[in-house]
Amino acid sequence: MPSIAKITFCAGAGSVTGANFLFEIDNKKILIDCGLTQGFEIADDVNWMPFSYDPKTIDILFITHSHIDHIGKIPKLIDEGFKGVIYSTKPTRALTLPMLEDTAGILSKNKQFNLGKVYSEENISKAFTQWMTFDYHEKIQITPNLEVSFKDAGHILGSAMVEFIYNGKKVLFTGDLGNSPSPLLPNTEKITDADYLIMESVYGDRNHESRNDRRSLLEKVIEDNYKRKGTLIIPTFSLERSQELLFELNELVGNNRIPVMPIFFDSPLAIRLTEVFKQFRSYFNEEAQKAMSHEKYLFDFPGLHSTLKSEESRLINDAPNPKIVIAGSGMSSGGRIVHHEKHYLPDPNNTILLTGYQSTGTLGRLIEEGVKKVKISGEEVNVRAHVEKILGYSGHKDGDGLFHFVEDMQDKVKKVFVVMGEPKSAMFLVQRLRDNLGIDASAPEKGDSVVITL
Repeated sequence: MPSIAKITFCAGAGSVTGANFLFEIDNKKILIDCGLTQGFEIADDVNWMPFSYDPKTIDILFITHSHIDHIGKIPKLIDEGFKGVIYSTKPTRALTLPMLEDTAGILSKNKQFNLGKVYSEENISKAFTQWMTFDYHEKIQITPNLEVSFKDAGHILGSAMVEFIYNGKKVLFTGDLGNSPSPLLPNTEKITDADYLIMESVYGDRNHESRNDRRSLLEKVIEDNYKRKGTLIIPTFSLERSQELLFELNELVGNNRIPVMPIFFDSPLAIRLTEVFKQFRSYFNEEAQKAMSHEKYLFDFPGLHSTLKSEESRLINDAPNPKIVIAGSGMSSGGRIVHHEKHYLPDPNNTILLTGYQSTGTLGRLIEEGVKKVKISGEEVNVRAHVEKILGYSGHKDGDGLFHFVEDMQDKVKKVFVVMGEPKSAMFLVQRLRDNLGIDASAPEKGDSVVITL
């Protein structure tokens, strides 16, 4: 007998961040991700409004990966009574602790919404007592009729798609899909038999450079900056992007493709996360595993300096040019990169390199759009530095990659719901799937619910 299931797009529809989807089936209430909506301020009011469901009634929370826009509201869910179980892969659980602790350090200072209580050590600790881990493809039996497993999304270490099988029918939530091939990770798994697909669309309307092109572009940006005797600043996400860039720089330095110069890895969180990476080398692709097999350390090459303490970070300014500074956050919405941007953006000999998506309203987006003056810490700063962009280092599939991912299942899939993208990007992908594959695709809005038959 066919059964009815319901999907509610609680958040993460109509925007890139804030993934939070409710899947109701077989008398179970199941969440997929519980993330913060990230814009100019991490403590945006939208994050502290009541959930559209009662957290006490949720049975299970599946986490696709450990970026804050997928895990950031777990403490709020706990604080409001969630007592169910949390499922993820092993690396996702390991990476989530430093990510949540870092976020708590920022949010706990917010008095308006009493976030010190919400992001308390107790709530974070409680989440991990409710957390179970599974390998890719390991079967999780939820009910006699409902089976779940994780498939490799290739986005960041441990990232997963969540595949539900009910009465032989498959519902797939992609989470974020990786920009394969990655310097570190295996390619996104090919899926051919999903009946219903809930997929991301960050880059649904544009494409990236190829892997070879992105490395060549990185090499050129570094060499041009070196010739100008400037400082190259790279705002980067602490999780995955930082580690991938270090891997690329390791290769470029090791093969004498770029001049040796000081390279400052100025992100305490990224340094801490890199320690977690060392525990899960088996999750890397074969090429990365082979490259690291004879090395004592994961990333260690001439010129690299990791700066944990804030006084070490301040001393970077005194280091002679040319040099490279890699620091968080990736959208320049906080972290040590803001201090460096304030110092280095006014000098035309310097370069800022954007390597990932810049959300609307962030400082990174303003710089990407060519604004000549920005406000940093209340001060007006001239942007005279060279602004370079390499989309190929994004952790997300581009438009063609997303299209081909769906194309692999076009003979089976009944309906595609396009989420986690700005409206323009999501609708472009929807139209492309309709026009070229004849697939029933739509871009739901936040709060929409759909009923599917399984």
